[in-house]
Amino acid sequence: MSHSLSKLYVHLIFHIKKNRFTPIRDQDKVALYAFMGAIIKDNDSIPVLINGTNNHVHILFIMSKNVSLAGITEEIKRHSSRWIKTLDSYYSNFFWQTGYAGFSVSQSVVERTRRYIASQVEHHRKKDMRVELEEFLKEYGIEYDDTYLLTD
Repeated sequence: MSHSLSKLYVHLIFHIKKNRFTPIRDQDKVALYAFMGAIIKDNDSIPVLINGTNNHVHILFIMSKNVSLAGITEEIKRHSSRWIKTLDSYYSNFFWQTGYAGFSVSQSVVERTRRYIASQVEHHRKKDMRVELEEFLKEYGIEYDDTYLLTD
């Protein structure tokens, strides 16, 4: 092939730093998610859906063949953390966790993943984030040390 082609859907999840708990206020979520979407676009990728709760975010996007998951995640977290601090002094101690969870999404389940991300508020009335993340890790066969799950 004379050029590179790809379409990689990624479901990215990360939470706020536990030891500096500054919940994301409901009134700031839409602007935050729009800002994150712009960062994704600036990284030659396509945001599909961004949603979450006051302590974590889910991002479904099509990742460019020209970026790495670690690189784009760092860009999203770094720029959005700086940006949210400019909204209000309430966010002066806001930080994202150090790590993240990233999962590949097959084209055949993109719509199901969209519905799942869209229903985060209702979903987390029944299930906390730790249980949710453990289910994802088990479903994808990812080994992890429970000691460090959601600790920072």
